[in-house]
Amino acid sequence: MEMTMVADTNTKERIMEAARLTVQDLGYSGLSFRELAKDVGIKSASIHYYFATKGELGAALASRYTAHYAEYFDGLLAQGLDPQTCMARYTDVFADTLRNENRMCLAGILSAERNELPDDVRTEVVKWGEMNERWIARVLAMLKSGKPDEIRRRARAIFAAVSGAQLIAHSRGDVSVYEEIIATYRTSGLIP
Repeated sequence: MEMTMVADTNTKERIMEAARLTVQDLGYSGLSFRELAKDVGIKSASIHYYFATKGELGAALASRYTAHYAEYFDGLLAQGLDPQTCMARYTDVFADTLRNENRMCLAGILSAERNELPDDVRTEVVKWGEMNERWIARVLAMLKSGKPDEIRRRARAIFAAVSGAQLIAHSRGDVSVYEEIIATYRTSGLIP
């Protein structure tokens, strides 16, 4: 019984990892249970054992993605890092995604397909954005410059700017474009 549970967990993780890479590369519309099954080495119908629908898989991916990065970002704050270092590590996450075969942030690419997504996937994508904005606001609050509403608006602007920089670099297939844009944001004072 226990061996089956381990095998099931490993298969589910392999499905989710293969699906994440596919979505980051091709978007939600490029996610196919048939192709995913080939990537994982199982029968297509077996994926339905773990995820009844593509929407269920997409929502699980986005939820896991948000939880993973929320833990990582909160860990930066728990280390007591200064705001500039926190923001440098934050922007590095988006650069590292581009460096991985010119992939996009999972939630970013999903948000571009918003109108095609099932409601539960859309909900998870919104949670990603809200988590980012809250975390950036916490970093900005460490600078003690601005009222809470101003900090919240600036956090949203930073999140939008970083996401947009990644999109532009992705469209050009050149991570150095992202790095240049982020450096310009830092010089201008948008990003600490």
